[in-house]
Amino acid sequence: MKPMVIRDGIVLGGPELVLLAGPCVIESEAHALAMAERLAIVAANAGIPFVYKSSFDKANRTSLGAYRGPGQAEGLRILARVRDELGLAVTTDVHEPAQCAPVAEVVDVLQIPAFLSRQTDLLVAAAETGRPVTVKKAQFSAPEDMRAVIDKVQQSGAAGVALMERGSSFGYHNLVVDFRGLVIMRSFGVPVVFDGTHSVQLPGAAGTASGGDRRFVPPLVRAAAAVGIDGLFLEVHDCPNEALCDGPNQLRLEDLPALLATVQALRKVVAE
Repeated sequence: MKPMVIRDGIVLGGPELVLLAGPCVIESEAHALAMAERLAIVAANAGIPFVYKSSFDKANRTSLGAYRGPGQAEGLRILARVRDELGLAVTTDVHEPAQCAPVAEVVDVLQIPAFLSRQTDLLVAAAETGRPVTVKKAQFSAPEDMRAVIDKVQQSGAAGVALMERGSSFGYHNLVVDFRGLVIMRSFGVPVVFDGTHSVQLPGAAGTASGGDRRFVPPLVRAAAAVGIDGLFLEVHDCPNEALCDGPNQLRLEDLPALLATVQALRKVVAE
C-alpha cells in the first residue's frame, strides 16, 4: 500500500480512517462555513481526520436549469476561507484540464468525477499540479479498469492517488455496489475510499434531477467498513430535503455521529 498524504496528520492508507465530507455543492458562503465547522466537530469527536468537500460547479446536472454552484472564482474563494479560517483540509472536483492549476492553489486534493475517470487530459492535468488526486471509479467501469487510471496519474507527477467506489450502473436509474471492487482496487497498492452517498443515487430518476434513497447509506457504509476501506466519502447536509443538489441521497448531519461510531467499531473488529 502506498499511502496518500493529504497534509500533516491526514493520510489515506495510514492507520486511521479519513472522512471526506460536505454538502454536494456550495450553496452559500455562510452555509459552507457553518457545515465545515459542524462536520469538523463531529469528525474530531469520532477521532477521524477530516477533509471538507463541496463542489463549486456541478457540471453534470440532469437539467439545464438545475443549480450548478457559485462558479469557479467564487467557489474557490469560499473554499479558501474554509481552509484558512477553520484550518481544514479541503477538496473539490474538477471537470476540465484548465481548472486544475487554479483549483490546486486552494485545495489539498483534486477529485476526478466518475464520469470523467477515463479522460486522460484531465487526469494528467490534475496530476501535473503535484497535488494528490482521488479518482472515482466510473459507473460503467470494472474495478480492474482502474489500474490504467492509476498509471496515468502516477506517471504524470501526482503526489499520490486514491480510488473511490461509488456503485455501478445496474439497469435504468439504478446503481449497485459490488464490494469485491474494494478488494480488487486495493490490491493495486493504492488507498480505497467508499462513497456511501453517491452509491444510493438513482441517476436521472427524478426526471429533471437525480433521485436517491438515503436509507441505504448506513448499511452500505457498514458493509464497506467490514470489507476494508481507507477513507469514507459522504455528502452531508443539515437539511437535505432542501438541498440544491443531490438532496435525496445526502446524509442528514444529525445521523453522522452514530454512523461514524459504528464504522470505527467495525474497523476495530476487522483489525483484530
